[in-house]
Amino acid sequence: MKPFIHNVIAHILKIVFLAFITASFSNCNAYYNAFYTDPVKCFEIAYQKKPYDVIIVPGFPYDSGRVNMVLSERVKWAHYLYKKGYAKNIIFSGGAVHSPYIEANVMKLLAIQTGIEADHIFIETKAEHTTENLYYSTMMAKELGFKSIAFASEAAQCSFMKPFKRKFKLTVDFIPVIVDSIIHLPIRFKPIDDSLVFVKGFVSLEKRESKLKSLRGTRGHKVKVEMRRAKKLRLKSTHPYDNK
Repeated sequence: MKPFIHNVIAHILKIVFLAFITASFSNCNAYYNAFYTDPVKCFEIAYQKKPYDVIIVPGFPYDSGRVNMVLSERVKWAHYLYKKGYAKNIIFSGGAVHSPYIEANVMKLLAIQTGIEADHIFIETKAEHTTENLYYSTMMAKELGFKSIAFASEAAQCSFMKPFKRKFKLTVDFIPVIVDSIIHLPIRFKPIDDSLVFVKGFVSLEKRESKLKSLRGTRGHKVKVEMRRAKKLRLKSTHPYDNK
């Protein structure tokens, strides 16, 4: 009898162990699907849905006289998506945040060098955090009458923005950078006249905001405040006594 009981217990433990492993993998897959933007899968979706009316490209600090690697990569990715027919228009987003140069304007000047027509480039300069890049630019896109919208940046940044798409209730796709597609592009950026995008009396975000406030901004606090304000205005405009 004892061997039988031992076998039953061993079998039960085996089932429990397998169930635990399966659940763990399921949770991992759920986490993966919820938070990670796979560049290849996203690009396949973009291929099926192209052309997008507009893509949003978030800014990055510009060092006077030098185009750093991240800035270069984002502009080249915007160029690739535009020239390959994935995007009809581009919104570059970002103000003067960590350096005295307006990020969106810098990116526009660089993008024009790559052959993107200026008439198809729009700039959003209010954003100081990535969550704001996503939200303010999406709102701008809607005001401009664009219907299909995508956010184009590095996979890590797209992944970070994925939960905020749901939180802000935005209809937007993600197109993470595929480095192999842009690494061999024959694009060499020339120096720009950065005096055109320089902000006099500039004070960096680090000096204007505490670390806690900046973290809250990164987590979309400003956006949530604006969403609540916009909701109140909508309710007020539909109030039966608002014209009395």
